[in-house]
Amino acid sequence: MTIDPNSINVILATDCGSTTTKSVFIERQPDGTFRQTQRGEAPTTVEEPFADVTIGVINAVTEIGEVAGRKLVDEDGRIIQPAGTDADGNPVGCDIYISTSSAGGGLQMMVGGVVKQMTAESAKRAALGAGAIVMDTIAANDGRKPHEQIQRIRELRPDMILLSGGTDGGDEKKVTEIAERIAPARPQPRFGSKFVMPVIFAGNKHARGAVDNAFDESIDLQCVDNLRPTLEEENLGPARDAIHDMFLEHVMAQAPGYDKLMGWTSAPIMPTPGAVGNILTTIAERQGKNALAVDIGGATTDVFSVFDGVFNRTVSANLGMSYSISNVVAEAGLDNVLRWVHLEGMDDRELRNRVKNKMIRPTTIPQSREALVFEQAVAREALRLAYVQHKEFATTLKGVQQQRTVGDTFSQKTSGATIVDAMKLDLLVASGGVLSHAPRMSQTALMLVDAFEPEGFTTLAKDSIFMMPHLGVLASVHAEASEQVFTRDCLVVLGTCVAAAGDVKWGKPAFSWEMRGSQNAEGELLGGQLKLVELTAGETATVTVKPARGIDLGAGPGNPVAHEVTGGSVGLILDARGRPIALPESRDEARDVVEGWYRELNIIDEGDA
Repeated sequence: MTIDPNSINVILATDCGSTTTKSVFIERQPDGTFRQTQRGEAPTTVEEPFADVTIGVINAVTEIGEVAGRKLVDEDGRIIQPAGTDADGNPVGCDIYISTSSAGGGLQMMVGGVVKQMTAESAKRAALGAGAIVMDTIAANDGRKPHEQIQRIRELRPDMILLSGGTDGGDEKKVTEIAERIAPARPQPRFGSKFVMPVIFAGNKHARGAVDNAFDESIDLQCVDNLRPTLEEENLGPARDAIHDMFLEHVMAQAPGYDKLMGWTSAPIMPTPGAVGNILTTIAERQGKNALAVDIGGATTDVFSVFDGVFNRTVSANLGMSYSISNVVAEAGLDNVLRWVHLEGMDDRELRNRVKNKMIRPTTIPQSREALVFEQAVAREALRLAYVQHKEFATTLKGVQQQRTVGDTFSQKTSGATIVDAMKLDLLVASGGVLSHAPRMSQTALMLVDAFEPEGFTTLAKDSIFMMPHLGVLASVHAEASEQVFTRDCLVVLGTCVAAAGDVKWGKPAFSWEMRGSQNAEGELLGGQLKLVELTAGETATVTVKPARGIDLGAGPGNPVAHEVTGGSVGLILDARGRPIALPESRDEARDVVEGWYRELNIIDEGDA
């Protein structure tokens, strides 16, 4: 379906989440730009007793219509398209209706490949990039015996399977063996008694016949271009497109009410995480930026990045703020969590008690200063750990330098280097309850800086109402409109962080700075210091920094840098703490240092402990 962007003036978008269906209304303004004007939400109704996702959609859309004074739903319970006027001249309907979905647990996949560190990892990248949750990865060298792999496949109930392996013209036997382990397992899907399991084969094109022969009528096999046509090349696009197509054709068609919803939408429904990745990629391409976004939830933390045009997404399945909080503390360690706590009364025992209480009542939100400090300390570690996992996954291609037999373990020198470069990061976007709903914007900003440790000049922002999924699917129809709404309404700019990397010695001069623009200021920072400079939203200024020897602010160690910066609700953050951020070993000294940082950023007020 081809849509003329020039004919679009009124846009309605929904995101059908696991618990809430969120809707936004976007309209073309008299000056020709697009702005988000209204929003609504309602409980998602994909589960019993309703078992029809469109009920929740209509409820959320009706709320927008009531606020906007526009009839959006007709008497038959359908969204009115295109926009127009009724007999009395009142505005009705929308020009396009688009939607994303993660209801029912989202898109759940299993991936397989010959070599875990190569083709299987490329398959995982493709699945994650398409917005899937990867339940397991099967590979010839994953350490499991064939019968163990078959049993694992049988236990899982994925929505689809992505199979890869072998370069074009290379080995056919091993990838066929992986297919022959999937076939006898006869994996059963989550939805529909007549559902046929979709399998996408994105491996050696010469093995397609053998792979097809391995499956019977219980499998719907689709073959696409190879994920790794050569060792030096990764081609994820065709597999991602096939995942989206099968998501609609098989998964959404079986989920309650989605067949009706697909008949309403003007563009294919996207998995929510895939849509977030789509808007981030669109913004990075259109604005020529390297961008990173994080969405921290109760059970998982998603990290998305685009560096030099390459998109990656990871899902840290056991790093979250409610159901997974005990795992965060266990993986990070008590000391790492407590280093961010400036309150004297919180020790190891107090921290353990708070973790246990959160496990008992995972959906509670902080009601006291102590509870807030505790949750934000844990959030820093959850974000840090998720970022570490993301950097380990977002790498250059592995196995390029040398080839070995499949059974061999690949040495470190064949492992790819991460493409995530903190010094090249231009935009860092936060979303998720603990970040989006922090009482003070400066708390959100410092959690981002402490966890992700950006270097050089980085714009900090947060997603105002988790609008990125809506804009991601809009980008597939009207990229210009999605960019305009993303910049003007979706992002709340917190400010700019200017951070020193390299050999920073605490207490010694780190860098001098001067700001010229609507406001003028200058000064010098010592190692270990943070400084907040007022620069409000909409203001820009030129900041020039001159680092001490061995310290890098973007132009190499010791070299001065001049950069135009953007203000925001927090302002300009100057960070001379070095990378990685290291605190004094003494708990008391560390507490005093952290308290000083919090005071400087107005996270705590004078007189507060």
